[in-house]
Amino acid sequence: MNNKCMGFRENLKDELIYQDIKVKELAEMTGISKHTLDHYLATNGSQPQAELAVKIAKALKVSVEELVCGKNENIEAEKDTNGIMNELEKLNESDYLFVKRLIHILYSTKNK
Repeated sequence: MNNKCMGFRENLKDELIYQDIKVKELAEMTGISKHTLDHYLATNGSQPQAELAVKIAKALKVSVEELVCGKNENIEAEKDTNGIMNELEKLNESDYLFVKRLIHILYSTKNK
């Protein structure tokens, strides 16, 4: 895990950009006023109380730790894996078997 925290403001801003969520939308999702959220995002803004940080994290489907310290590589890898699994579930049987064989070939080649 990353030991260096970027800060709540930067991490919240990055997450909003990453998820393509506007501050107004986050306000609606959390019940926290847009003005308060804007204050957290301001250069000299404060950090939210724990209760509000939890609301923000839940709305964004991230942990409070991610908002305070940033994402670690394991969390990102897990999200990528989940995304891949979701895409695999959408494939028809023939395409699924093709991808499965491809993964087997890649794995076999890598471990030689």
